[in-house]
Amino acid sequence: MWQTAAELHATLNDLPATLLVLSVLFDLAGSATKREALSTVGFWMLVAGAVGAVLALLSGLAAERSIEHGGAVHLVMERHETLAITATVLFGGLAAWRIWRRGQLGPKERPTYLTIAAVGALLVFWVGHVGGTIVYRYGGGIPTPVMEGALADRQAGHSHAEGADHDHEGGSMPGDSTAVDSTAVDSTAADHEHAPGTPEHEH
Repeated sequence: MWQTAAELHATLNDLPATLLVLSVLFDLAGSATKREALSTVGFWMLVAGAVGAVLALLSGLAAERSIEHGGAVHLVMERHETLAITATVLFGGLAAWRIWRRGQLGPKERPTYLTIAAVGALLVFWVGHVGGTIVYRYGGGIPTPVMEGALADRQAGHSHAEGADHDHEGGSMPGDSTAVDSTAVDSTAADHEHAPGTPEHEH
C-alpha cells in the first residue's frame, strides 16, 4: 500500500492532529458549559491523539531519512521536525497530567491546563502548515523520477474526448447558462419554419 515512508507519514499524521485539536475544543466546551461528559470525551481524544502523534512522529523521522531532498527543503524539514517533537511532547505531557488526575482537573488547575492546551492546538496547525510546504512548495518526498514524469506530462498538456464540455482558456464553465454558442444559434435560426402571416423579423 505504501511505497515510501513519506506516504506512510502522510497517512498517519492527519488523525492525531484532528483528535488533539478536538480534545481541546471539547475541554473548552465542557469547562464553559459545566458538562463533565464533554470533558470526558476530550480526555479520551487527548489520549488517543497523543498515542497517534508518537506514531506520526516516528514515521516522519523515518521519512526524513529516506526521501530525496535538497538544501532548501532540508531546512524546512528540520523546522517541521522540531515543531512536531515539541507538539508531541506537549500533548504527551498533558495526557500524562490528565491520566495522573484520573481525567478530572481541579478548578485551580483547569485554567492553566486549558491555556497550555489551546497553545498546543495552535502549534498543531503550525506543524501541519510547515509540513505542507515541504511537499507543495519544495516537492520534498516526491521521488525524482516521479517529479520528472509529472513535469513532462504537465508540459505535454492534455486533450478531452470529442463532445466533452470543457474549456481551459477563455471558455465558459460547464453549466454556464450565460455562454451562447453562435453556431448553435445560427443553426437554430435556419432550421425552423414560421406560421403563415408571421411578420418579418430577424434572428
